[in-house]
Amino acid sequence: MPTTSEVITTLNGLIETCKDGHDGFQTAAEGITDKTMQDLFLAYATQRSAFSAELQALVQGLGGTPETSGSIAASLHRGWINIKAAVSGKDEHKVLEECAFGEESAVNNYRDAVETGLPATVATVVKTQYDQIRESRDKVRTLKIVTAIPASA
Repeated sequence: MPTTSEVITTLNGLIETCKDGHDGFQTAAEGITDKTMQDLFLAYATQRSAFSAELQALVQGLGGTPETSGSIAASLHRGWINIKAAVSGKDEHKVLEECAFGEESAVNNYRDAVETGLPATVATVVKTQYDQIRESRDKVRTLKIVTAIPASA
C-alpha cells in the first residue's frame, strides 16, 4: 500500500492529466467545424474539469496541496502538445489523431495509478474516472477511423 504522500503525488499527476485533457479538448473544440464533434469535445473538456475537482478534493482530504494546473512538461508527456498545430491547420483528422494520442496517454496514466494499490475510497474514484476516460479514448479512436475513410468509399 502506498504512503499518503505517494497517494497525493499520484493524484496530483492525475490532476495534471485531467487539466491537460481539458485544455486539449477545449482547443480541439474551438478548431473543428463539425458541430457534433465540437459538442463532444466540449463535453469531454467539462468532464475533465469535474474529474480534476474531484481529485483535488481527495488530495485536500488527505492533507495535501492539490495541483491546480497542467504543465508544459505534462503536456509533452501526455500527448496534447500538438493539438494547437492540428487545429491551426484545420485538419479534422489530424485533430482527432492528436486527441486520440492524448487520450491514450491519459489511459496509461490512470492505469498506472490504478495498479499502485490506492486506498479503497481513492481507488473507487480513480477507477470510475479511468473507465470513463477509456470510453472517451475509444470514441475518439472510432471518430479518427471514420474521418480517415474517404467520402466516396
